Parts: sequence; C-alpha cells; structure tokens
Amino acid sequence: MTAARREFALVLLAGAAGAGLVVLAARQAWAHAVFTPPRPLPAQDIAVTGQQLVPLASALALAALACLAAVIATRSVLRRVAGVLLAVLGAGTAAAVLAGLQAPAVLAAARAAALSGPLGGSTTGGTSSGAVHQIVIAGPGQAIAAGAPWRAAAVAGAVAIVLAGLATAWRGPRWPVMSARFERSPARPHRTDSASMWESLSRDVDPTVDDGTRS
Repeated sequence: MTAARREFALVLLAGAAGAGLVVLAARQAWAHAVFTPPRPLPAQDIAVTGQQLVPLASALALAALACLAAVIATRSVLRRVAGVLLAVLGAGTAAAVLAGLQAPAVLAAARAAALSGPLGGSTTGGTSSGAVHQIVIAGPGQAIAAGAPWRAAAVAGAVAIVLAGLATAWRGPRWPVMSARFERSPARPHRTDSASMWESLSRDVDPTVDDGTRS
C-alpha cells in the first residue's frame, strides 16, 4: 500500500470512528432530573440522554458519515470542498455537545419523556414483583450532571471529524481516486506499420483483418 493510499484510509477511518463515537455517546445518560412531589409521593429520578438533550449532535455526526462517502467519490477541488464541509460538521457537533447541558433543558427533556410514557403524563417502572408503578412528575425539579466521560467522548469524536475534514481539504487531491480501477483503459492502437505487414504476409496472415476477427 502506498503512502497516499494509507493516509487516505487512516483519515476515512478516523472520521468514521469519530462519527460513530458521537452517536454512541449521545445514547448514554448525560444528566438526571430529580423531582420532589408533595408527600407521601416519593422523589423521582429520571435519566436524560444526550440524544434527548442535543439531537442535533447525532444528526450532524450522521451527516459527517455521508460526507465521508462524498470524499471517496470525489476528486481534486470537489474533494477539498467535501473536506471543508466535513470539518464544519465536526465543529457544529462539538458546539452542540458543549452547549447541550443546561438545567432548564434537562428538566424539559425529562418532562417530555414523562409525557411520552405509556401512561401519558407519567413514566413507569417495574417492581420486584413485576408490577408497574406510576412515576408522577410534580413539584420542583433539580438537574444533576452525569455521564461526563460520555460527553468528553462525544467531543473527542467531533474533534476527530474536524481533523479528518481538515486533512481532506489539505491533502485530499493527492489521494487516489477509489473508482479509478473501474475506468476502462484506452484500447491499444492496431499496428499497421510496414514491418508488421510484411511479417504478417510472411506468415500467410492477412494484415487487413483485425486480430479479434481471426479464427
């Protein structure tokens, strides 16, 4: 494998791994919303995922994967443009992750999850006996940050996307075109010089007949 092809593969792998890391991290709990309803109801703790807080982060990461496909299919200036777009998508993902953890957003996401629960206006949970109990969202709420390693992983994935985009914009035109192997090579010109004609006549072969039509 040549150096350019190896560099191309490493950049594609870094971009894909970064996008996958963002999507994985967004599915984890980033915060908890604790609601304290009036007595005798117990306090309720609802986990809130990164996907609930910043769905834009996952959307931008998936768009980055599509942009990597464009990097493979393009060449020259178009590949540079795809690299710039990839870097922009990575920067947008990082900005969304860093700005996504705010107390009002956590409480709003928890209430939205409760309203979309199977009982409508509540969430449910199982007990040791298999019964289902109702979680009532009432009283003041408190947002507690959690899952800091997953948020850091999402930022790292976004940085990997940015670096892949910058590398593509800088070095992309020097990389091989993946579809070049499917291009037809030019046909060889048929030899019609005098030397080849005399050689054919000496072998009792008609030089005016194409090689592909000879029996």
